[in-house]
Amino acid sequence: MQCDPKLVNRLKRIEGQVRGILRMMAEHSDCQDVTTQLLAVRSGVDKVIGLIALENLKEQVDQNIDDPAVWEDPTVQAALKILLKSR
Repeated sequence: MQCDPKLVNRLKRIEGQVRGILRMMAEHSDCQDVTTQLLAVRSGVDKVIGLIALENLKEQVDQNIDDPAVWEDPTVQAALKILLKSR
């Protein structure tokens, strides 16, 4: 997989959010605020997972565009399952 700089930036942003959450916990911040930030991290990770799965799906379909059985390929099926799970 070729690493898209946009995905790297998203992951770095998520990394910063996690560090912020750890700091909030060390400072005994309100549980609701910590939970809100954790949900934001989860949403960000879900987005990255979806983008990676989508890119994988595009590659598989592009390589086999003339073959209608492409949708039955286990790799394509796995990518579709990941997309569905990533909200």
